[in-house]
Amino acid sequence: MSNPGEADATPITSARQLADHIAAGCKPRERFAIGTEHEKFGFRRTDLTPPPYAPDGIGALLAGMGHDGWAPIRDGDNLIGLSRGAASVSLEPAGQLELSGAPLATLHQTRDELNAHLDAVRAAAAPLGLGFAPLGFHPTASRAQMPWMPKGRYAIMRRYMPRVGALGLDMMTRTCTVQVNLDYASEADMARKLRVALALQPVATALFANSPFTEGRPNGYLSFRAQVWTDTDPDRTGMPAAFFAPDFGFERYVEWLLDVPMYFVHRDGRYVDMAGAPFRQFMAGAFADGPAGHATVGDFADHMTTAFTDVRVKRFLEMRGADAGTPAMMLAQSALWVGLLYDEAALAAADALVRAAPWQAYAALRPAVPRLGLRTPWQGGTLRTLARAMVEIAHDGLRARGRRDGGGADESGYLAPLQAIVAGAPTQAEHWLAQFNGPWQGDVRPIFTAAEV
Repeated sequence: MSNPGEADATPITSARQLADHIAAGCKPRERFAIGTEHEKFGFRRTDLTPPPYAPDGIGALLAGMGHDGWAPIRDGDNLIGLSRGAASVSLEPAGQLELSGAPLATLHQTRDELNAHLDAVRAAAAPLGLGFAPLGFHPTASRAQMPWMPKGRYAIMRRYMPRVGALGLDMMTRTCTVQVNLDYASEADMARKLRVALALQPVATALFANSPFTEGRPNGYLSFRAQVWTDTDPDRTGMPAAFFAPDFGFERYVEWLLDVPMYFVHRDGRYVDMAGAPFRQFMAGAFADGPAGHATVGDFADHMTTAFTDVRVKRFLEMRGADAGTPAMMLAQSALWVGLLYDEAALAAADALVRAAPWQAYAALRPAVPRLGLRTPWQGGTLRTLARAMVEIAHDGLRARGRRDGGGADESGYLAPLQAIVAGAPTQAEHWLAQFNGPWQGDVRPIFTAAEV
């Protein structure tokens, strides 16, 4: 989840104005960029417990990373993030550390950014006795054992979440994800990419499944993180039918989002609790006499960050279906969607692949995939067949992009972990389960050092 958002105080006058605000994100194809975000759990090396904000915890880690041009981001007196140019480091509710990467031109630059970030985390973590492991769901700690970070928006969400779903607090405190943010050229390009990416998001969930343990034991799922999202908040999650409508566009999205309940607005350095009130009421002036005042474009921009659909529409598209995983899998996640969506021939092939079944068939995958992964039934076979086709199209798209590094390699090599999985290799979750049932002899704790980055 993001750091405090933009402060555009322009009053809202219409839904069309908000649609134009989103449409301002349209870019010419030659300026398309790749923004990768990834999260990881911290752990104390002495006892593997999650570190608090203070003392000698996540706050100190951020302070230790705050050099080389990184500027502090504060919530009141608390250091809760860092920014440098278009990149930022932020905290999830229980101290999961997130890098929101800068918009970059190639996956090779994404690799270099990831490596530099992990080097910086290790350097700051070592004196504190901390390590970091990217896993989809915390493998040992209970919800009560997870710390809470001192961010005002999280206090509001913490109160609200239990009203709308049984697992919302687990989503906040015990999950980690990796996502890639990609551009669109026009309203039509946005709608097409969204349709393809949203339909195929359950396949990505299966490929990147990496959360088979809860409180020290196998939980019966390959991606328990994905299962958590099925019972978090139905008003703002999932695969909304409106997104697949033939006339879907920026204004249709705004109309959907106006009816999503709010969490907060940011006023004078503090958060005002608006939890449960539809943004449409706020925009109509229903709270003008209170501390929230009148709705602004900046408020809407913040509200967009509280919609948690499997693909999120902002001034770009966010792919949100994957568990956090190894650095190679983080890069593979970005490579998968860049390959599918950034080459016109690959996008046409992916669109044709998706159109072979109704959108309801893809939505029906969502509750099955967390438990069954690539073994989920699909059109007389299993989801592995669809995943194989998806990876093949992405490979062709990356080859066609022709973006080469200094050694002459194009970007298709970043798909290697996924090519192995669709060919029959275990997913990350299946690998960890084999370790648990084999060399680890029923003890999940070795996963922290085995998965450490």
